[in-house]
Amino acid sequence: MILECKIRLQLKTICQISHQRTKQIEISYKQFKSLILKLMYPLIKQKLDSSGIYQNISPENTGWKWLSFQARLMKKGHQWIHQTGCNEMVIVLLGGNFQVSSNRGSWETTNGRKDVFSGIAHTLYLPPNTQFTLTATSDTLDIGYGWCLAEGSFEPKFLKPEDTPVVIFGGDNATRQFNDLVPPGFGCAKIVCREVYTPSGNWSSFPAHKHDKRTLDQKGNLLEPQQDETYFYKFQKPEAYAIQQIYTKSEDNPVQEIDEIVKAKHNDVVMIPCGYHPVVAEHGFHCYYLNFLAGTDQSLANTTDPDHEWIYHSWTSKDPRLPLVTAAMNNLNPSNEI
Repeated sequence: MILECKIRLQLKTICQISHQRTKQIEISYKQFKSLILKLMYPLIKQKLDSSGIYQNISPENTGWKWLSFQARLMKKGHQWIHQTGCNEMVIVLLGGNFQVSSNRGSWETTNGRKDVFSGIAHTLYLPPNTQFTLTATSDTLDIGYGWCLAEGSFEPKFLKPEDTPVVIFGGDNATRQFNDLVPPGFGCAKIVCREVYTPSGNWSSFPAHKHDKRTLDQKGNLLEPQQDETYFYKFQKPEAYAIQQIYTKSEDNPVQEIDEIVKAKHNDVVMIPCGYHPVVAEHGFHCYYLNFLAGTDQSLANTTDPDHEWIYHSWTSKDPRLPLVTAAMNNLNPSNEI
C-alpha cells in the first residue's frame, strides 16, 4: 500500500513537470511566432516615396486574410482605370474632386473638401465586377480606397457629405467624432469604413477593444467578428503624431502575442492584425484617421478590454471642440479649384 502511494505520487509529479514543460514550450512557440511575424510584417507602414500610389496594404505584405488598402495622389486630368473583379471597393475622397464613369453608373463631386480637416468625405461604394474610370477634376486629387473579396449582389452607392451620419462618441478627454462612411447595414458584403477625428490630447478607440475572434452568444447573435483593420493617419502639420498601442491578453488565448507601441505620423498606416488598439493624439495637434475593416462579418461589434469596462460609466461631459468638421465646410472651397 505504501509502495503504491509512492508510485502514484511520483507519477503525479512527473505529469505536473511534463505539463509545465509543455506549457513552457507552447509559450515559447507563441513568442517565437510573434517575433517572426513582427519581423516579416511590421505594424506601421510609412508613406511610399511615390507621386501616385503612396500607401499600399495587402494580405501579401501584412500576413492577414481579407483587407487591402491604397492611397493615391492624382493630377488634374489623370485617370485611373480599374476592374473590381471579385472584390467590393470603397473610394473615399480625402481632398479634391473627381468624376467616375463605370458599367454600373456615373458619379461626380463638385464640392470636395480641400483636405480632411476642411469638410466631410464623399464616399463611393462599388460592388464586384465593376469596370470604372476615375478622372481627377481638381488640380490635385487625394483618395484612399479599401477592398476585399465579396460574395453576393449589391448596388453601387454614392454618399455625399450632407448625407453622412456623424456621431460624437465617448466623453471627457476620450470624446471623438465618427463620420460613418460605410456603417453596418450599408448594403455590402464585408467591408466597413469610417473616418475619425480626435481632438488634440484626446484618446480614441478607447476604452480599448478588439475584434479578432468570431464569437456568438447562446442565441447565435454576433458578439465579436474576426476582422483586419487599417488606421490611415493624417495631421495638419508634419511634426504632429499620434501614439497607438496594439496588445493582446493571455486570457484571450491569442493566436499571435503582441504588445507594441507605435508613433504614427502624417500619411502613415497602422495595421491591426489582432488585439486591442487604443490611440492618443499628441497635445496641440488634432488627429485624423481613416478606418477600413473587413472580415467574417460586416459589423462594428467588438469586445472591450475588461480592465476598461468601468470607463464607459465615468464620463461626465462631451468635448466642446467637436465636431471638428461639418458638411457645411465643404461648400467653402470653390469647385474644382482645390
